[in-house]
Amino acid sequence: MKQEFHRYRLATQRIMVGALQWFAGIGLLAGMSQPWMGQLAAGGLALMMLIAVIVRIQIKDTLLQTIPAVFYLALNTYLCIAGF
Repeated sequence: MKQEFHRYRLATQRIMVGALQWFAGIGLLAGMSQPWMGQLAAGGLALMMLIAVIVRIQIKDTLLQTIPAVFYLALNTYLCIAGF
């Protein structure tokens, strides 16, 4: 995983990205009882995935390598808009 963050040129942000993903995961779980919290967490994850797609385009990843980030961007955007 460390090598991937070096490849993305984000090695210095690795811990922050992991912490944000962890908290967003907790927020998604909390969304089962508090829908607004789940929507907020999904919005944050959608923003992270948008940035991930942009990074993958900048480092010239293949479409096959970029598809998972696009899928999670779409999924989290849907969860943010449609709610829980």
